[in-house]
Amino acid sequence: MATISIWPGSASFASENNPTPFGFYDTDDDFTSSADQVATWCAQRLGYPIVDIELQAVNFFTAFEESVTTYAQYVYQYEIIENMATLDGSETGSNLNNQYIQPNLGNIIAIGEQYGSEAGTGGSIDYKSGSIGVTKGQQVYKLNELFTNASESGNSIEIKRVYHYAPPAIVRYFDPYAGTGTGIQSLMETFGFGNFSPGVNFMLMPTYYDALKIQAIEFNDQIRKSAYSFELTNNNRIKLFPIPRRDETLYFEYVVKKDRNNPVRNPNAGLVTDVSNVPYSNITYNTINAPARQWIFRYTLALSKEMLSSIRGKYSTVPIPGSEITTNAAALRSEAAAEKTFLIEELKLMLEESSRAKYMEREKSIAQNTQDIMYKVPYPIYVY
Repeated sequence: MATISIWPGSASFASENNPTPFGFYDTDDDFTSSADQVATWCAQRLGYPIVDIELQAVNFFTAFEESVTTYAQYVYQYEIIENMATLDGSETGSNLNNQYIQPNLGNIIAIGEQYGSEAGTGGSIDYKSGSIGVTKGQQVYKLNELFTNASESGNSIEIKRVYHYAPPAIVRYFDPYAGTGTGIQSLMETFGFGNFSPGVNFMLMPTYYDALKIQAIEFNDQIRKSAYSFELTNNNRIKLFPIPRRDETLYFEYVVKKDRNNPVRNPNAGLVTDVSNVPYSNITYNTINAPARQWIFRYTLALSKEMLSSIRGKYSTVPIPGSEITTNAAALRSEAAAEKTFLIEELKLMLEESSRAKYMEREKSIAQNTQDIMYKVPYPIYVY
């Protein structure tokens, strides 16, 4: 059986043919120069040279690469979650590594546009116009038969507005029989102006008189006459009030339900649609600061312990002349699991504390405490 070499006491990243499995950072000078130092540090932390370390340089390099990737995974996942409301719908063509993400209200406004569409004050849904012919004496009409099947190919529509109103009062403003009870015509005859048209008024009247007269005409029609209204059932059956007295055209506005319910507003490819295609690539190691690198070094050591425990755990005991040696595989495995969990929680806490929400909470606390301190500063007394 061939003898497998173990840790010789030093490492050379440049001399290895394939030093890391994926080669994510093999061209980064800072990573390659740090790899040898990290391997030596991990081996010494594991007990070398007091005890042999059953690992090779490539094992330490693999753990180092995985540690950098794990760090980037959590950092970028946090950035994606923090900025998803801004990134959703943006282009995927540009790399967001080391880019400042400016929050904006684009997607919030897009949600608000849906309310605007329903209220008829804007939005992203087209309001369309339609009409049907109204027949004298007929109150009930079926929109599907008269309009939808022909104009929208049978697609369901939703009526938003029906232009069925009473004639505006202003067209009857000069009607002497409007029933307003103003008595102006009788007053004009008293002054000798009775032969003039009702549209001619020789008396100076205040502006509000016009508004009151229009309002009086509307109230008179509303109380004494059949109101102009309609009943709409299932966006299909419409019943008009009062009974039409002539043939005319009824206009209305509507939206096509298929357009409003369509969840895909932008079918273009190359847009951010979920967390999986936000354009982040592998982190650039030479941009990672010293505190982050310390986390990576410690996580590399935890992964090295995990690998060493798997190797030593192949045999729980090793026979020697006259006795046997028990390996520390179980202890290494337990330590590695605990250290990995602690480091991940430490990183998550740091990222959470750097969120915008936490930042605003701290700023609020600082402002409040500063104000409380200033309240306790004695005011000078001015003597005049």
